[in-house]
Amino acid sequence: MYQNVYATEPGSAEMPSAGRPFTPEVVTRLVAKGVGVTPIVLHTGVASLEADELPYPERVRVPESTAERVNLARRGGHRVIAVGTTVVRALETSVGTDGLAHPYDGWTDLVVSPERGVEITDGLLTGWHEPASSHLLMLEAFTGRDLLRDAYRVGLTEGYRWHEFGDVHLVLP
Repeated sequence: MYQNVYATEPGSAEMPSAGRPFTPEVVTRLVAKGVGVTPIVLHTGVASLEADELPYPERVRVPESTAERVNLARRGGHRVIAVGTTVVRALETSVGTDGLAHPYDGWTDLVVSPERGVEITDGLLTGWHEPASSHLLMLEAFTGRDLLRDAYRVGLTEGYRWHEFGDVHLVLP
């Protein structure tokens, strides 16, 4: 089946590609080093490659235990790093007016952009999205336009592979 190693139920139109590099061994090594790994159910849509085409609505579920762990991590001064753009959308959709993550089960049509910003996600592990993709708005929300442009310039110069079966990179403010 075409899904990540930690997937527990079918339902995506395509595999959330940012998690593709994670093998059971990699997840085990991360947890052994103290990295918290917390589940979210993603039924991702088909990624768009078109400029100015906003991400499609996607079905997500943030379990209560995940919301609690995210809030605990933030209270403890730890970073919340999403693996993929759909995870960012799910977590940011779960944020209540109190600024905390809450359980959420439904569709998200949230568009994370520099103007909207992020409230609860501190970083993102993601693929190299095509240079005209609207997903770059989300990345700009973390880095700003200049740093993102510089990173993509390096990616092009060094021959990084793009999106679905390409390289992944860590995006931090």
